[in-house]
Amino acid sequence: MTTLHVILAASVFGNIFLLWYLARLLKKFYYISANIADLFLISKAFRVFVTNLYSMENYHGEPMIQELVYRINEVTNEMENFRDIFEYTLDEELEEELNAAEEEAQQAN
Repeated sequence: MTTLHVILAASVFGNIFLLWYLARLLKKFYYISANIADLFLISKAFRVFVTNLYSMENYHGEPMIQELVYRINEVTNEMENFRDIFEYTLDEELEEELNAAEEEAQQAN
């Protein structure tokens, strides 16, 4: 009977440890998710800013700004891949505002 008690105690301690570890992993996942979402929104806002800058009369056709628009589009597209994985903490209202501003900037071009 003592062997059974030892196995049962080891199982209980093992399950407690696994639950503690799972809680830690979920906290880290939430932290990463929130930061990825913020980074995505910041890169999208920067893309809107640069696109608006490029559409201004003084800067339209400027090759460096055109290259910057191209590069920030690449970065934002990569961020969208991560966003699909970590979309649980994304501020949808802010993203909708950025989408509207981006559409407005594209119509100005």
